[in-house]
Amino acid sequence: MSAPAQPLTSLAAGQYGTVAEIRVPAEAKARLLEMGLLVGTAVQLVRFAPLGDPVEIKVRGYHLTLRKHEAEQILVAPHP
Repeated sequence: MSAPAQPLTSLAAGQYGTVAEIRVPAEAKARLLEMGLLVGTAVQLVRFAPLGDPVEIKVRGYHLTLRKHEAEQILVAPHP
């Protein structure tokens, strides 16, 4: 049984997850899709900035920085 989807920001630094749903507004969603952040894509939360915003993730072999409010709208299924 797989774990329920949770916000990307709930992963611990270094933890992996698979994108289950992207709930950001349409204009921001198109930008994320162009960068390869698609449903079913594996991501790794690399780190949070010292004050918690932005959030750095690794997706498809490169590092991507997202604002915390965007990362909270990306739901992932964490890997065990």
